[in-house]
Amino acid sequence: QVQLVESGGGLVQPGGSLRLSCEASGSIFSIYAMGWYQQAPGKQRELVATITSGGDTNYASSVNGRFTISRDNAKNTVYLQMNSLKPEDTAVYYCNAIIRLQIGTAAHYWGQGTQVTVSS
Repeated sequence: QVQLVESGGGLVQPGGSLRLSCEASGSIFSIYAMGWYQQAPGKQRELVATITSGGDTNYASSVNGRFTISRDNAKNTVYLQMNSLKPEDTAVYYCNAIIRLQIGTAAHYWGQGTQVTVSS
């Protein structure tokens, strides 16, 4: 089994910063990519940022220049540094990973999510 656990969410004022973390654990053979998605109340889940095992990154236009995604392959952990936060960033942030298990093929896995609230 694979488990993704997010942490680091909370309540901040506009212009503030948060750092989200997501650690993957389980019978992992390889993690090909990891990313962060956001889901605001009443809206669909949307991509925020992704990073491949080789370090290539991709960002949603709404967060580009404010958020930075990174990963520590040795710890099977992905981070999202969130700066200059805006009220519209308020959402539940979910960690996603494309993981190949020791027995099996690659598939997408999701964490439980962590709440980010930016006051105004």
